Amino acid sequence: MLSSMPDANDLEEGTTQQLDFDKVGKIGRNGHQVLPVVLQEADSGEVLFVGYANDEAFRMTLELGSAVLYSTSRDEVWHKGATSGDTLSLVDVRVNCEQNSLLYRVRRDGGGSCHTLDENSATRSGCYYRIVTSPNELTFGD
Repeated sequence: MLSSMPDANDLEEGTTQQLDFDKVGKIGRNGHQVLPVVLQEADSGEVLFVGYANDEAFRMTLELGSAVLYSTSRDEVWHKGATSGDTLSLVDVRVNCEQNSLLYRVRRDGGGSCHTLDENSATRSGCYYRIVTSPNELTFGD
């Protein structure tokens, strides 16, 4: 029987679009009590990635002055970059008008912020490294 889960390498490095339109639904069905967090490089304005924070991760972020998130796939709090060295120092935290999402303005302490590596095996600066070229295809950007 074929698996409906895409191969991680194909998902992260492929050029076939495989958007997960049910991500928020899965989070809700699994009972995670989280807010979406946009992580943005404070100086350049580059959006690095979108993560999630539960109450514990949010409080740890404020205490440590470094991005701490909640992994909905691993069901655990994680300090971004604690093992890779690519931590994200907190500049400030902003909340949207409806208080249902957060913006962490950060500065990269390492070479990047994405868990994937580029063609030179270096950490990518952010997670938005591909461009949608059609409803089903992606291409790598600059």
